[in-house]
Amino acid sequence: MMGPGGTNSAEPAASASRVPRGLRSLRHRNFQLFFGGQLISLIGTWMQNVAQAWLVYRLTGSSFLLGAVGFAGQIPVFLMAPVGGIVADRKNRHRVVVATQTVSMLLAFILAGLTLTKLVQVWHVMVLAGLLGVVNAFDIPARQAFIVDMVGKEDLINAIALNSSIFNGARVVGPAIAGLLVASIGEGWCFFGNAVSYIAVIIGLRLMRVTWQRGTFSGSPLENIVEGFQYVRRTRPIRVLLLLVGLVSLVGMPYAVLMPIFADRILHRGAGGLGILMGSTGVGALIGALSLAFKRGLKGLGNWVLLSSAGFSATLILFGISKNFWLSVALLVPVGYCMMVQMASSNTLIQSMVPDRLRGRVMAVYSMMFMGMAPIGALGAGAVAAHLGAPLTLAIGGMACMLGAAVFGARLPVMRVEARRLIVAQGLAGGDPPQEIVSQEVSEKA
Repeated sequence: MMGPGGTNSAEPAASASRVPRGLRSLRHRNFQLFFGGQLISLIGTWMQNVAQAWLVYRLTGSSFLLGAVGFAGQIPVFLMAPVGGIVADRKNRHRVVVATQTVSMLLAFILAGLTLTKLVQVWHVMVLAGLLGVVNAFDIPARQAFIVDMVGKEDLINAIALNSSIFNGARVVGPAIAGLLVASIGEGWCFFGNAVSYIAVIIGLRLMRVTWQRGTFSGSPLENIVEGFQYVRRTRPIRVLLLLVGLVSLVGMPYAVLMPIFADRILHRGAGGLGILMGSTGVGALIGALSLAFKRGLKGLGNWVLLSSAGFSATLILFGISKNFWLSVALLVPVGYCMMVQMASSNTLIQSMVPDRLRGRVMAVYSMMFMGMAPIGALGAGAVAAHLGAPLTLAIGGMACMLGAAVFGARLPVMRVEARRLIVAQGLAGGDPPQEIVSQEVSEKA
């Protein structure tokens, strides 16, 4: 099967019957290379995330500056993802991802050099985080859209779940390594390790056998960008899913930015405790990703989105009021699980409904909602936590997420039928359900 960008996607290395159902995307050689490279690189990414947060906290002790660095690192995704989306639709996605991973590696080497030479200042971290955010504005839409190019639509659900599983598997290992390294030899070696880890994913990308054919586009790039937004606006299931993702990213996801405060001031466990807390979130998220990897078909994913967003809200509130370290560690497992299931299920449903020619642009809007809203939330959470404290800040965010889940649940029955028709139009399901059984399917189909 030829993907929308021209990538040869159907390269099964073995018969489907020889591959476990939960790993079926690994039949494709290109996805094997992508999977292996990402597995190594993402451990480095999580090492840097934890070390960077601790570095800023060590240099300043300020919850506001923790939020400000998070803002600087992610607001470029919100501002520039539409440009990244049209690049992903009009250009060779494989080459775009190679370029973004290479620039990310260079930025990590620069941060490592500044930190190891003890020249680093907070403004250095903020500028480098902002530059990485610009890179991510192009990387995320291209990488998300590239998944279907590698495996085809028949294995899309599994590929998204496996991609999420390695992201969150690294989330378990990376923070644990970072906690040990920061406590023993400092943050700089975490940044250096992240820079070196990019080599694995770049080698994997370069080894792929990829062909690409330029698509046909009418109108200017600006008109093409507007077309993507118009499609999202008029397609109710995609619009509502993206609004829920945006809400959770805005008021729920900033818990990660405030984690150094919980680790140090509230739970009194320092850098080592921070690594354990972040790692426990990753354990939950990994379990969530693996549960999706073994899921067959799209049936029920709408319910998964609803229940996971409600579960995320409830456990986040409980984490915010906990004063016991190990109880907090335990609560972060369902926080990570629910967050993972909501985001990956939403991603899967959106990619299953969107036409190939608009995939990059719609995934750019997903990037804006998922990563682009997070910096605004991080900045706001840092400011609110400075006045009200981190626990109350998380409680407020959790209650807002719960309200969003309730609104989504009220609209879900109507959206199911429309979503089903969109999925059928993209060839990912059988025919439209007969009208007489729609009412029976309302409780189980997404």
